[in-house]
Amino acid sequence: MTELVTARLSLRRPGDADAGFVHELVNQPSWLRHIGDKQVRSLDDARRYIAEGPLATFARFGFGLYCVERRSDGLPLGLCGLVKRDYLPEPDIGFAFLDRHCGQGYAAESAVAVLGHAAHPCGLARVGAIVAPANLRSMHLLEKLGFAFERWLEVPDGTAPLRFYGRALGG
Repeated sequence: MTELVTARLSLRRPGDADAGFVHELVNQPSWLRHIGDKQVRSLDDARRYIAEGPLATFARFGFGLYCVERRSDGLPLGLCGLVKRDYLPEPDIGFAFLDRHCGQGYAAESAVAVLGHAAHPCGLARVGAIVAPANLRSMHLLEKLGFAFERWLEVPDGTAPLRFYGRALGG
């Protein structure tokens, strides 16, 4: 079921049928380098990741990570949406795309749709973003989207500090 639509993209909740795509996405080198190893080694692991991650977030908060598809052919390109972490006061935007689809504006296009949805109908006044210090592409996109660097963030899992960005959403 499509929930958000842009000129080129459809955003929908992921499901079991997306296990192969998610398995590939979370195991590509850029995901592992910038986001981390989610221990998704099989299609069953990918289905579990979808159920315990994006779908659980949708059930609990009414938002989550969407599967981003190209409208012209339904090809899954990446994930984009909001995540609610226990250690952050507000939800944060997240996005990741298969490397072969990067540099085509899909992340920006889907993020604009997600931010619009976060403001209305979700009613969020503010959204954060966390980024690994070496992830220059994501930092550039966040700045393009109107986010500003606010502070370094120590994450409870003991990984290296992350850059925290914030953005108020229009009333």
